[in-house]
Amino acid sequence: MRILTVNPGSGSLRLHVVDHEDVVDSAEIGKPPADAIEDVQSFVEGFSVDAVAYRLVHGGPALVSPSVVDSRVRETIAKAKSLAPEHVPNTEALLDRLTGLLPDVPHVVCPDTAFHRGLPEVARTYPLPARWRERWGLRRYGFHGHSFAWAVRRAAELLGRPASELNLLVAHLSGGSSVCAISGGRSVDTSMGFTPLEGTMMAKRSGSVDPGMLLWLLREGHVTVDELEDGLYHHSGLLGLSGTSDDTRDLVEDSRSGDVRAQFALAVFEHRARRELAAVAASLDHVDSLVFTGDIGWDQPEVAEAIARGLGVLGIQGGLSRERSRDAVISDRDARIPVLTVRSREELSLAAAAAAVVGSGPAA
Repeated sequence: MRILTVNPGSGSLRLHVVDHEDVVDSAEIGKPPADAIEDVQSFVEGFSVDAVAYRLVHGGPALVSPSVVDSRVRETIAKAKSLAPEHVPNTEALLDRLTGLLPDVPHVVCPDTAFHRGLPEVARTYPLPARWRERWGLRRYGFHGHSFAWAVRRAAELLGRPASELNLLVAHLSGGSSVCAISGGRSVDTSMGFTPLEGTMMAKRSGSVDPGMLLWLLREGHVTVDELEDGLYHHSGLLGLSGTSDDTRDLVEDSRSGDVRAQFALAVFEHRARRELAAVAASLDHVDSLVFTGDIGWDQPEVAEAIARGLGVLGIQGGLSRERSRDAVISDRDARIPVLTVRSREELSLAAAAAAVVGSGPAA
């Protein structure tokens, strides 16, 4: 099957045409997906596909597996908009356009949250009043599922062991970042929760902060709800601490030039990632490997080194290889717990999931 995969972020869009596991064409559009409609139209003109697969960041409580889009699915997606306002509306806009441009093929939405659908009850439950949890469905969902699914597959191949036998710590570090403890191929704990704002520090998002502090800011009238949301989603994280950039590539270079704020931003980012990895590790009885993925995890060796070097309490060591030309074990051969780097291939995971739904292949 030839499948068009559509991967919208909050401020960019990645398109791939996948034929089995070969990418035959691709485009990365550096603008908000809702503003990229003409670029999308130009990309899809001139070739035919058998299906379209969309990464849906949040499926809410009802959409728990890849699904062919129909009126019911569209209603379910609309209900999830408030749970991920930076992402779900972008998927909706692309669905509107592409179903018009490609009306004769199935369109499949693939929720990131589906990978975590079996999250143990103790890991998915917030200690909140029962009436709140029951009335509004307050629970932890988890995200970056397609990246985690691919990382599990590649880790099994690199380690020469079946995924069913592995306990993995996976760090997806990118514009949005989260970590996951995976046992036997299944998510058993993860850092993101009800929304993609919880957990480790990110490029522009804060990650977890004291909810009492947020209540104080609102109660004392220092910020409005809209200002609070904008600050937490767009002006925090690496950008908020450095004051200059949300890109680790820039910050690593600035750090080498003596920029103290850049150095501090990276140090906090690395500390928060270590903290979350150590937290989810408590859901495993042992760790077989630490896997770095995502744009930063794959291609920023300085960050991976700092994180691994600080996880000695888990038996993980630094001294990692800086080589990033391919997926690989990057720790020393004699390391008790191997450290891996895996390029995130969400497009292949999306294509496999869509192919399974329309009847032509195994899900990733």
